[in-house]
Amino acid sequence: MHPPEIDEVDPKHSTNEVDPEVAPDISEEERLARQLSSHKDRIKKTKYATRKNLVLVNTGIGKGKTTAAFGMLVRAWGQGMDVCMLQFIKAKTANWGEEKAARKIDIEMIQLGDGFTWLSEDIEKDKELARTGWKLCKEKILSGKYDLIVLDELTYILKYGWLDWNEVKETLDNRPNRTHVAITGRYAPPELIEYADLVTEMTEIKHPYHANIKAQKGIEF
Repeated sequence: MHPPEIDEVDPKHSTNEVDPEVAPDISEEERLARQLSSHKDRIKKTKYATRKNLVLVNTGIGKGKTTAAFGMLVRAWGQGMDVCMLQFIKAKTANWGEEKAARKIDIEMIQLGDGFTWLSEDIEKDKELARTGWKLCKEKILSGKYDLIVLDELTYILKYGWLDWNEVKETLDNRPNRTHVAITGRYAPPELIEYADLVTEMTEIKHPYHANIKAQKGIEF
């Protein structure tokens, strides 16, 4: 099933106005008036709207990159779209909450790695797994069978130099019009950030780990 139309505002008509919700020293009446005006402007700009297959990136050192991507995957699945997640770092024996959920609702999720690379006892094996995994990713991206594919933790593979950005770019350039690709992981390279349509950086402001609180079921795994 093909995805519904997606609106994209012409960047020539974008605005840099301050969000009324955070604008200092304005009255409630003025805030509401600005919000209404902004809403009307957005409606007018829909005449510039188009549909485009997107590349989306969740990066940064903060928590929630994979979580957000999986949430989007479930949203797309809920819309009747064909979806898949491929995980570069997670081991094939992974049985975290998201893997359990995916099995229950029959979302395709494939683990390509052998666990955390920074704990690896055989880095050459990890490299080979990553390269073999990319071949499967490439096959699925170019297949024309999917509306949304998530490449979880691909950024690490690019950062470590196990995969050439130009090869990834070529695959993304040639993907079918129906296929959106979401990429997660820390240290997204500048080339990927420049290429992507949407980039979100997760910023850690506070984390329970620093208060000596363990990772918890349903929150971290």
